[in-house]
Order: sequence, then structure tokens, then C-alpha cells
Amino acid sequence: MPASLVIAFSTYSRIPMPQVEWSEKNMKYAICFFPLVGAAIGGVFLGWALLCRALGLNALLRAAGLTAIPLLLSGGIHMDGFCDTVDALSSHQSRERKLEILKDPHAGAFAAVFCGVWLLLCFAALTQPEDLRSFLVLAPGFVLSRAMSGLALANLRGARSSGMLQAFADSAHKSAVTWTMLFYIALSALGMLLLSPLSGGAALLAAVACLLYYRVMSYRQFGGITGDLAGYFLQLCELAMALAVALTWRYV
Repeated sequence: MPASLVIAFSTYSRIPMPQVEWSEKNMKYAICFFPLVGAAIGGVFLGWALLCRALGLNALLRAAGLTAIPLLLSGGIHMDGFCDTVDALSSHQSRERKLEILKDPHAGAFAAVFCGVWLLLCFAALTQPEDLRSFLVLAPGFVLSRAMSGLALANLRGARSSGMLQAFADSAHKSAVTWTMLFYIALSALGMLLLSPLSGGAALLAAVACLLYYRVMSYRQFGGITGDLAGYFLQLCELAMALAVALTWRYV
């Protein structure tokens, strides 16, 4: 189990970890610890909001830090998937060609444009709330998005027979992953609703809508999910939750 935890953090974050063997045994339960990466990000996210409040920093500086923290701590791995997916979707090519574009290490024009759009919308959404409770609501969202991603990994078919996502899927104990992800989802959802039934509920509905869209879009456009599509979902989900809270924070 400790080795699985290290693999999860080594893969999905830039948080320093000791080296362990990437064996099938160690990778079997690694995805079970994926939401804990979100817990670490959510903790730093909330810590920055509290620091800004204590120091009296303005909303723009606070939002800039809140936008950057998840990207910096994750190493941009999910944003990379978002950019690759946007390029593939924007190509309007065949399914096979779209899968090839996902594997292309070069970023196209659409990737640059939509990455900028994502950053602009996220930054703007995080400047809107003035109540600290809004950021308390968003912090568990980093756990929720990763738990939903893990749930999809264990239960949706893959578009390829190889790749990083498929390596985790092949090694994962799917029943254990499913129940673990459902536990994380229930726990984070409960926390968000207790903090604010309206804002928390709006964020949850936004996350569920993104998960449903992820499933439909992935199957229709790519024939299944991939690691890049998982990153696309996670970035879309977290942006949708931030926008939902921005629109409802006054009613907290």
C-alpha cells in the first residue's frame, strides 16, 4: 500500500516522493490513492486563500495563486491532456486520426487558444467569491474530480490497449477501485453540501454533468477513454465547479 501511494503521487503530482518499484503489484491499488493527490492540492489551495485573507491581499493576487496552485502541484499533467484533447476534437478528423493527435507531443493552435480560455475563465471565477466559505466548498472538489476520474477508469472502456491509463487500468483491482472512488465521492460531496447546500450542490451538479459528458464524448469521438481524455475531464470538471461556485457564492 505505501508503494501504491508513492506511485500515485509520483505520477499525478510534483510533490517529492521516494523511489519505488513500478511493479504490477505496486500499481494494482495506485489509483485508489489518486484522490489523495487532490486532497493535498485542496489543502494548499485553501491555505493560500487563508494566507491572502490574513495578509489582506487583493482578489486578483488571490485568484492568480488559486489558479496556479493546482497546475503547479500536478505538474500540468492534466492540462497537457486537456490541450491534446482540444486539438483532437477541433481537428474534426476520423477517430483514428484523433487518437493519433492525442499522442502527438506538439501543441496545436487550438490547444494554445483553449488553454488560454481555461485560464481566463478559471481566474475570473476565482476572483468572484468574497466569502471564505466558497473556497472551503471548492477545496474538496479536487478530491471529487479525481475520484470521478478514477471511477471512470475502473468502469469505462479504454480507447487503446496501451498507454499510461491502460497500464493503471490493467493493474487495478477494479472492484476495490470502484468502491474506494465511491467512498471518496460520497465524502467530498457530503463535505461540500454541509459547507453550503446551494453552492456545494451547484458544484456537484456541474461535476456530474461533466462526468456524463466525458463518457458520451469519449465513446462517440474516440471509442473509449485515454489518459489525455482523463486529463481533459479533470480540468473541465474543476473549471465547471469554480464557475458554479462563482455564480452562487452570494447565496452561501
